[in-house]
Amino acid sequence: MKKSLIALAVLAASGAAMAQSSVTVYGIADVWFGSAKSTVGGVSVRDTLLESGGVNSSRWGIKGSEDLGGGLKANFVLEQGFNLDDGSSKDLATKLNGDDATGSAAFSRQSYVGFSGGFGEVKLGKMWTAYDDVNGASDAVFDSKLSPMNWIFASTGYNSNPGNSIYYATPTFGGFAGAVSYSLGEDKTTTLSASSIASYNLTYAAGPLAVQFGYQVEDNNTFANDAKFTRLGATYDFGIAKLYATYGKVTNVGHDTTFDAKEYQIGVDYPVTSALTLSASYAKSDDDRSNGAFEESRKGYGIGASYTLSKRTFLYGGYTSNKFTNNGTADDKLNILAVGVQHRF
Repeated sequence: MKKSLIALAVLAASGAAMAQSSVTVYGIADVWFGSAKSTVGGVSVRDTLLESGGVNSSRWGIKGSEDLGGGLKANFVLEQGFNLDDGSSKDLATKLNGDDATGSAAFSRQSYVGFSGGFGEVKLGKMWTAYDDVNGASDAVFDSKLSPMNWIFASTGYNSNPGNSIYYATPTFGGFAGAVSYSLGEDKTTTLSASSIASYNLTYAAGPLAVQFGYQVEDNNTFANDAKFTRLGATYDFGIAKLYATYGKVTNVGHDTTFDAKEYQIGVDYPVTSALTLSASYAKSDDDRSNGAFEESRKGYGIGASYTLSKRTFLYGGYTSNKFTNNGTADDKLNILAVGVQHRF
């Protein structure tokens, strides 16, 4: 009898411990079908495509949290990107426009452990930078491949998803919040200092207004100068429509001290019904070269629609047209017409 009571007590204690922790499998399956026409040097090629990740990159992951008491929790995330069109792991080299999640790692998108509580959250491992957390927050057309901002903003050398990182996010105070991340290059030599990525964001959200500021400095020890990324964005929800605006500046694009870029984006979401939303965006980016080399301006527009089928599934589609103007040469162009579906689990 005593043994039975002891066994029941052990089971009860075990159940209580399990109730304080949780592990979840989650993911996004996103695929689109369409036509892409690219023009380079006056030569055009049109291709019919079925590709993964029209709005969000397809991925699956495991995340967990354990209650340590006193409001403190231990957390972990393991997340892998994949291509829904062919079942392969995420591979940038074969995709029209991917993210930084390559297929060479077991968990190429995120892999971290950390703590959260009243002080905020700390993460250690591989995750998105603090700058990248706000990078597309004010981008219309669902921050998707139909958004011109994702094609024409300068991104040479930009690293959104480094490893060996320490990340801290504050709790929210009166609508304000912030985050900082620092990534270790771990590549110091007898003649070179170690590379690093320092990243910051500050956000405000209250009522219909949301504002995001991000700044990232990439110190690569193979270059003499740092690449710097600045992003300021805002959205305002009028109820009948939601406005988007973004300003960006890149200093030393690709660590080239003679090459800067200034960038702008404006857009709007118009909810036709509770299920159907129309969106449009215009974006422009201008090079500023001090060495007399050719300067390029990039501009484009995108229009899109999303239709919600359920809490986890929606359809989307639209068109984007982008032009890359080079001094003294023919314009390069990229046009995409696409429809797609996304399911979250």
